[in-house]
Amino acid sequence: MEIIGFGLAFLIGITLGLIGAGGSILTVTVLVYIMGITPTTATTYSLFIVGISSLVGSVDYFRKGLIDIRKGLYFSFPAFIMVFVMRKFVMQRIPDIIYQAENFTFTKNLLVMLLFGLLMIGASYSVIKTRKEANELIKADVSYWLIFLEGILVGTLTGFVGAGGGFMIIPALVIFAKLPMKEAVGTSLMIITINSLFGAIGDFSAGVLLDWVFLLKFVFCTISGVLFGGYLSKRVDGEKLKPAFGWFILVMGCWIIIKETVLK
Repeated sequence: MEIIGFGLAFLIGITLGLIGAGGSILTVTVLVYIMGITPTTATTYSLFIVGISSLVGSVDYFRKGLIDIRKGLYFSFPAFIMVFVMRKFVMQRIPDIIYQAENFTFTKNLLVMLLFGLLMIGASYSVIKTRKEANELIKADVSYWLIFLEGILVGTLTGFVGAGGGFMIIPALVIFAKLPMKEAVGTSLMIITINSLFGAIGDFSAGVLLDWVFLLKFVFCTISGVLFGGYLSKRVDGEKLKPAFGWFILVMGCWIIIKETVLK
C-alpha cells in the first residue's frame, strides 16, 4: 500500500501545482485510508507536507510576479495565529473519547473526519464553479475586513482538520481582494505555506512525535508532483480541470461521512 500511497502523493503534488489547491484535502485522505495513519496524526503530517510543497510551488509564482505579498500577509496574519492556537492548545485538549454510550462511541478521530468530510463537500462548490460564475460575484471594492475575517475562519479550520484551505482562500482573494485568478493562486500558495508550517510548528512545540523517514519520502514525492504540475500548467489550463476535480472531492467528502458513520 505504501507504493500506492507515494504514487498518490505525486498526483497530489500535480494537483497543487496545476490549480493551487487541493493538496491537504487529498493528503489527509491518502494518509488515513491508504497509509493507515490515524486522523489526528494525519492532520499533523498534512500540515508539514502541504506547507513544504506549497513553499516550492509559490517560488515559481513569486518569480513571475504573481503573488500579492501585502494582501497575502493581511490574510495570513489572523490565519496563522488561529492555526497555531488550534494546534498547540485546542487540539491537544480534546479528549480521545468525547462521548460514549452503550452502543456508540464518539471519538476525537471521528470528529476530525466528519468535519473533514463536510469541508470537502463545502469546498467542492468553489471548485465546480466556472471562472465566469466566480467573476460575476466580484462587485464590491476590496474589503480588507472581509479578508481578515476569512483569514480567521480559514485558520480555525486549517488548525482543526489539517487542511490548508486553498479552496476557501482562492475565492476569497478573487472576490474580496479583487485579484486575478493566476495571482490569487500564487498568493494562495504563499498563505497555505505560512498557515501549514505554523500549524506544524504548533504540533512540534506540543511534543507530537513524527516518523520523519516516512514524512520526508512523502514530501519528496509531493514536491516532485508540484514541479511537474508547474510544468504542465504552461500547457494545460488548470481552470478547465477544476470542475471535474470539484465533483471528485464532492463524492469523496460524501464517501468519508458515510464510511465513518454508516459503514463503521
